[in-house]
Amino acid sequence: MKRTFFTSESVMEGHPDKLCDQIADGVLDAILEDDPFARVACDVSASTGLITVFGQITTVSTVDIPAIVRSIIQDVGYTDSDFGIDGKACSVLIGLDRQSADIAAGVRSSLEKRLGSDDETDQLGAGDQGLMFGYACKETTELMPLPITLAHKLAEKAADLRKSGELPYLRPDGKTQVTVEYADERVKRVEAVVIACQHDESINQEQIREDMLRKVIPAVIPPELLDDQTKYFVNATGRFVIGGPAGDSGWTGKKIIVDTYGGSARHGGGSFSGKDPTKVDRSAAYAARYVAKNVVAAGLADSCEIQLAYVIGMAKPVSIRVETFGTASIAEEQIEELINKHFDLRPSAIIRDFDLRNPIYRKLACYGHFGRPELDLPWERTDKAALLAEEAMDLK
Repeated sequence: MKRTFFTSESVMEGHPDKLCDQIADGVLDAILEDDPFARVACDVSASTGLITVFGQITTVSTVDIPAIVRSIIQDVGYTDSDFGIDGKACSVLIGLDRQSADIAAGVRSSLEKRLGSDDETDQLGAGDQGLMFGYACKETTELMPLPITLAHKLAEKAADLRKSGELPYLRPDGKTQVTVEYADERVKRVEAVVIACQHDESINQEQIREDMLRKVIPAVIPPELLDDQTKYFVNATGRFVIGGPAGDSGWTGKKIIVDTYGGSARHGGGSFSGKDPTKVDRSAAYAARYVAKNVVAAGLADSCEIQLAYVIGMAKPVSIRVETFGTASIAEEQIEELINKHFDLRPSAIIRDFDLRNPIYRKLACYGHFGRPELDLPWERTDKAALLAEEAMDLK
């Protein structure tokens, strides 16, 4: 029996990087609400008492960005400078420009369109070159890897207890981490659970540990995955009072592994938050997840990783790669043929099919962009699984 371990982490809403992601996507949502065709590349940084919003935005909308920033900071729970930053009193600096005319030209009229295509879906070119990965596996009902799923749920549960007032000493910042043991690539048990939670100075560490072990971990991790060998680490430094931007600077896009699959799949390097859907870093990553999830839901593989690659200003991806890690029920080449037949991966089609010009993004900025059944995200649906399964039967 081959015994292996895999670890993934998540972060809470007040983590400095995640605070920046939420602000960037909050700005994006506010702009898209008035101007669905806006081009937005919004970056945010956070440090002690200071939020900086910068990037390139082309829009007919007028939004009060400082007000959006302050509202999100307070909504996260940063209402006192002792917590790490105060949304009412912090400084907000704005440094925005319009999208480059050279980039805009390629997005507005794709290479295919310039070569004579009369297909409307060829009109929009990819907003950048790059590669994106999507992944799905049978470890959870969400078809997500178990370590990142548990890490997200632990972080969310701790945040819920803070917001409800049940654990009033908790502060917005924090991180979680889960190590899962596998036997012959199958989930066996949880080896270790790590929780670091920012807290009020008056609470003692024994109380924090007891509350995490009694109110957070059992509410998230199934008891059959825990045993007397499972290790628990709660606030391993012994103190976590200084948090948020006062404890560490933050930046948009620094938690790309937290946002996706917790390291279980490869990553192309592009972040999501603050980017409108013409940026394939975001929209094509959603599409790749949709393809991978439908392949697994159709029973064509137990795990599936999809790589897409794009050229700036060109509509169709230049490559599609399927990796099933030896779990496929038909040849990977046949799966690729089915993908090419049934999935339109041009930016215009992705935006249309997933309705991505709507202000839906801030709610994705914490706890992952995938495996979120409570949000009914269109790229999480498995509406093509039955068709793929039926056609795969004819290929066997």
